[in-house]
Amino acid sequence: MYHYLCAMQKVGILGGGQLGRMLLQSAANYPVETYVMENDEHCPSAHLCHHFTKGNIKDFDAVYNFGKQVDVLTIEIEAVNVDALEKLEAEGIKVIPKPAVLRIIRNKIEQKKYYQQHQIPTSEFVITENKEELKALASFLPAAHKLGMGGYDGRGVELLNSEADIERGFDAPSVLEKMVKVDKEISMIVAVAQNGETTMYPPAEMVFDPVLNLLDYQISPSLLPEKIFWKVEAIAMAVVRNFNSPGLFAVELFVDKNGDVLVNETAPRVHNSGHHSIEGNYSSQFDMLWRILLGYPLGCTDAILPAVILNIVGEEGYSGPAYYEGLEEVLKMENAFVHLYGKAETKPGRKMGHVTVIGKDRDELVYKANRIKHMLKVISK
Repeated sequence: MYHYLCAMQKVGILGGGQLGRMLLQSAANYPVETYVMENDEHCPSAHLCHHFTKGNIKDFDAVYNFGKQVDVLTIEIEAVNVDALEKLEAEGIKVIPKPAVLRIIRNKIEQKKYYQQHQIPTSEFVITENKEELKALASFLPAAHKLGMGGYDGRGVELLNSEADIERGFDAPSVLEKMVKVDKEISMIVAVAQNGETTMYPPAEMVFDPVLNLLDYQISPSLLPEKIFWKVEAIAMAVVRNFNSPGLFAVELFVDKNGDVLVNETAPRVHNSGHHSIEGNYSSQFDMLWRILLGYPLGCTDAILPAVILNIVGEEGYSGPAYYEGLEEVLKMENAFVHLYGKAETKPGRKMGHVTVIGKDRDELVYKANRIKHMLKVISK
């Protein structure tokens, strides 16, 4: 039985990027007073919240003082001061997801140990403390070297195919993961309510840009064979179940050439791989997170129609005030929805927005995604 808290709740968001922006766009539907903290007063979220605080989300005092004024605190990026969140939690502030989960997820070493501890299938790995240790592991290659702390959006990951590549590795605590022969990359978004109820979105299939190591386009729902679909669902649920925390979690998985399913990484927040849900699903990932934060029933995750999303990133060779070339042509396309992130400045590879296209014909969706990729360019005049 739900007892609804219909009074206005104060919810704080640490981080003010595009994820916070889209979360705030959904907040208008709920009785909530929104607080955001970010270093940049011109960040994408700043003008959409009720209260903006300029501050460093990695600083203990800044996070602690910010968190004391709200009822519920959440994140839109993992790089936050977890010590402050633990103190706030001990003092009765609701932190979603729990700080203990952030401690595991924000460090790729701890993440891999967590999968191992709970018998969750993941690629074979070795922990390296420095480059000297890495040099002794040439026989383990080809592998991906992932910085334990601080990597984000493709940064902090080096693909080492042979001994000659080792110089590109990290001279800091990292994970060396055996390369997997990937057939498909899948993302499962799992929602966990404060009362422990769970639901998950249909699987999304991700196609990456091999140069930027960023999502190129993604299609959902993925057409997986039934046996693999059940494996993907069961493994994603096992990852989240063992966190024992409310929240929204994006579990990224590999399906290898043998049909085995391995967990790659988990994000404890709304995620790029769930952006299609704004138009493609009855309850978007952003709507779902508000339901979790405010203690409401979970929403319906069913797909309305198949959807493809395409990232809009800054073109190579352009830095400065952003200009969107081809925007009008994209807006003429049927069932194409443009989301710009409000970033005034573009630079090469920077995420500036995304486009979602929905429709019944999956081949047509992929065709449209490729058209948009060549049509819409973020440049600077």
